Amino acid sequence: MTKATVQGMDLRALFEPRSIALIGATDKSPWSLNTYQNIKDSGFGGSVYLVNPTSPIVHGERTFDSIAGLPEVVDLIFVMVPTTVVLQTLRVAVEHGVRAAVILTAGFGETGAVGQQMEDEIIDFARSSGLTVLGPNGNGFINAAENITPYGLPIGRPLIEGTVGFVLQSGALASSVLQFAQSRNVGVSFLTAMGNESLMSVTDVMNYLVDDPNTSVIALFLESVRDPVEFRRIALRALRAGKPIVALKIGRSVLGARAALAHTGALVGDNAVIDAAFEQMGVIRVRSLEDLITTAGLMASLGGGLPGPRIGVVTPSGGASEIIADRAEDEGLVLPGFSEETTTRLGEIVPAFATVQNPLDVTGYVVIDRTLMRRSLAVVAQDPNVDFAVLLSELPRVPAADQSLTMTAYGESARNIRETAVPTVVLSTVLTDVTEYGRSVADTTEFPHVVGGIEHGLTALGNAVRWSALRAVASATPEELDPVVVPVDFDTEPTGIWTEYRSSELLSRNGIPVVPSSLVGSVEEAQERAAAYGYPVVLKAVADGLGHKSDIGGVRLDLRSADDVAEAYNSVLATLADAGATGTAALIQPQRPSNGLEMLVGLEMLVGVVRDPVWGLTLAVGLGGVWVEVLADAAIRVLPVGVADVRDAIESLRGIALLRGTRGSEPVDIDALATCVAEIGDFAYRLGDRLQALEINPLMVRGGECEALDALITWSETGSETEAVS
Repeated sequence: MTKATVQGMDLRALFEPRSIALIGATDKSPWSLNTYQNIKDSGFGGSVYLVNPTSPIVHGERTFDSIAGLPEVVDLIFVMVPTTVVLQTLRVAVEHGVRAAVILTAGFGETGAVGQQMEDEIIDFARSSGLTVLGPNGNGFINAAENITPYGLPIGRPLIEGTVGFVLQSGALASSVLQFAQSRNVGVSFLTAMGNESLMSVTDVMNYLVDDPNTSVIALFLESVRDPVEFRRIALRALRAGKPIVALKIGRSVLGARAALAHTGALVGDNAVIDAAFEQMGVIRVRSLEDLITTAGLMASLGGGLPGPRIGVVTPSGGASEIIADRAEDEGLVLPGFSEETTTRLGEIVPAFATVQNPLDVTGYVVIDRTLMRRSLAVVAQDPNVDFAVLLSELPRVPAADQSLTMTAYGESARNIRETAVPTVVLSTVLTDVTEYGRSVADTTEFPHVVGGIEHGLTALGNAVRWSALRAVASATPEELDPVVVPVDFDTEPTGIWTEYRSSELLSRNGIPVVPSSLVGSVEEAQERAAAYGYPVVLKAVADGLGHKSDIGGVRLDLRSADDVAEAYNSVLATLADAGATGTAALIQPQRPSNGLEMLVGLEMLVGVVRDPVWGLTLAVGLGGVWVEVLADAAIRVLPVGVADVRDAIESLRGIALLRGTRGSEPVDIDALATCVAEIGDFAYRLGDRLQALEINPLMVRGGECEALDALITWSETGSETEAVS
């Protein structure tokens, strides 16, 4: 799949046209005037035609009464005609050789059933004719790198060109994004608002931008992910190509009943799934538009990420140093102590009343000695404990009395920054606009990009470090192929709730280690199986549709004699009857040893899989037993997933110290546990579209041995296909 074509659509004709016709151009519409003015102001080198059958002059230019009357076959039409005549306009355009269209016109699927029917007709026609369509109900696009701007809203000038490509599922936010990017001197290579995404989706544009030589960072505003499989494929392709994707994903999917029958559902919230999915794909998720643009701008200026979390900071302010220290901790960044040599050298540079530490406050003496900051930076950047340096500095807002001094100072500082031993990021104290004068100083002196404000800047730094770590993992991993899925064979139709006996039997048949169990239908049979296992044993209720047995007193532990078994059997059946459940059977299992609280905390795990309506089957692993409710400590991964990723998930648990062994308890073999959990995830993935939830709670782990002590599987009545509802 190349830059020119995505899923059969010719994106070069759309985004790189040599000729454009504005269909429905009129002086009565600001959309028409904006689009025409944007194209003319961009310096577009191709032909621009205005089509209007009733007005010979529009926007001071001659018009043509139809597409048929144009002097050439145009590459792109920009459609602004009434909703009811859009389809006919497209038909005429295709008849005359047009291959791409932007539909600005609204009134389609976003308005209801009638509009959706008209949109469906456009979709059918475009697919059958091979027409590439952006929209409808979209603003168009800005290809700043190629000076092509068929875009219906005003574009501030001058348009700052750069290497960040924006793809937005909100036309209303597009102008704000563009304005903020310009105010922070973040250059744009490309921007589009997707409209209704009738034919072309976000993933199509992402794929185009991955191959676009003018784009180094892709920034997304997402309301929904329509094709999560394709999104994942393209995101991994971008990661391996070294192009960061930064995404602001909003909205919440509806979990419905998935949380009702399994602890797992309560642990796997929508945001947790999105975070996990994006992390696995190498997509940096942010929480605000400011962070989207600030992070994208930083990563564009760096040409990627940052080499590690250890930072050395040089500031002229003690207060700023303290804020940076707090925010660095929030973002997982490390402020290491300076080496002895660095401390000595800095002591020779800064005033005697300054304290040499990281962050380094060189004090207000910078007003007297303007070389203080850059000389200190050179030393800090050479410290062996530092992965990258941060210089707190600002671009000037207004001209000084002697502008030559300003240019000299910024020019020398820029050269020193370029020559530091490790990458240096320039960070401003607060988030303010870069003025035209400040931009001219930066352009003239080649001063590096200034990241906007400590608050958002530290978030951006943390994001850049995390992205580099994700890319390192992806680079060391073979290219991902679509997994070969061998379906699981079923003895009976999977439907409803499979309680422990049926679930455990299926798990055991497919190689998952499960505690031995016997289904018994009488006191005598229960006593016989208990004797065969050896005391103590556990007796559990069995009834159709019964989820968590312990909630109704359906589990009896530590049965040490035949009399205990008889009493427990009768008691459990009576409990079932009182609860309105139907059942005359019970499970007998050997009771696994426990040496008290440490054993319970350290060796009981929960492993669950639930179906997310967007991302599909999602794996959760965490501390099990009663601790799943007490600690709610789980790590999330979207299936399919490998052993290494599962191990990383387990290592991220807050309770990992317990698994490593505390107070003399036996440590867990993390590699063995990760392998077992990955096998459970693979098994769940093979169960197919009918699986809604699978929970093993607890999974008992002793050293390197794992064994499922309880299991529950919930099936949907029909195949549950993944769909992007949020």
